[in-house]
Amino acid sequence: MFTTRFAPSPTGQLHLGHAYSALLAHDMARSATGRFLLRIEDTDTARCTPAFEAQIYDDLAWLGLTWETPVLRQSDNTGAYEAALESLGNLGLLYPCSCTRGDIRRAASAPQEGAPMHGPDGLIYPGTCRHRRWEDRTDTDAIRLDMAHAVNSLPALPQYTETGVHSALRLTRAHLTDEVGDIVLARRDTKTASYHLSVVVDDAEQGITHVIRGKDLATATPIHVLLQALLGLPTPTYHHHDLIRDDDGKRLAKRDDARAIALYRSEGSTPQDIRRMVGL
Repeated sequence: MFTTRFAPSPTGQLHLGHAYSALLAHDMARSATGRFLLRIEDTDTARCTPAFEAQIYDDLAWLGLTWETPVLRQSDNTGAYEAALESLGNLGLLYPCSCTRGDIRRAASAPQEGAPMHGPDGLIYPGTCRHRRWEDRTDTDAIRLDMAHAVNSLPALPQYTETGVHSALRLTRAHLTDEVGDIVLARRDTKTASYHLSVVVDDAEQGITHVIRGKDLATATPIHVLLQALLGLPTPTYHHHDLIRDDDGKRLAKRDDARAIALYRSEGSTPQDIRRMVGL
């Protein structure tokens, strides 16, 4: 059965971009006589608040969306992420990393390395701690995926189907090792799973068949497809939609309070007005 989800973080008010993504996913699920699920991605404990989470439920219900309960909250699912990390670690695919952001910037910009290269997560990690063993990790370490080892551990790299505004990026060893690099799967500052790991585990747990999200996340999809293969999880179909932008062409952010759904509601807009604003 067609199953999709909307997965906001309660770190601010939902804006028109969120409305578009949620409404589109809801419409596609209902058109396919499928399921629409809600997930609260609340692992950023420093910024997530109960008030913002309550506002998410209120705004989505006002827009006319319905979803199955109980809602999956990432803060309640940490055991599943830890099990996934343990599985990858036992395969010899992870290593601990003690580098700070400053360390990485300095190593990446060293004269012998040339100009720093950026990937989906920012500067591509230069591999300073790659010699360390998974068994030697400490509470102050981040956990990274040894990308070269990971891609070489598979008999063939997985591929995926894209139905949105982007064509699927073909997974290649060169792209993953040179343009993505050794991504963080568990953060050193919060001791929580990274977005890449948690979203893969959550999508599998919720039985997601179609991931509907903005095209700004299209470059992360090869990472997720690789992790699915390494963990033996199914790969959904991906649909990356266009972004809602302001009058200057800039993508909306949560700090753009002028586009908050709650503000439009307070000014008398209707759910149908919001649909017209976002092109639905």
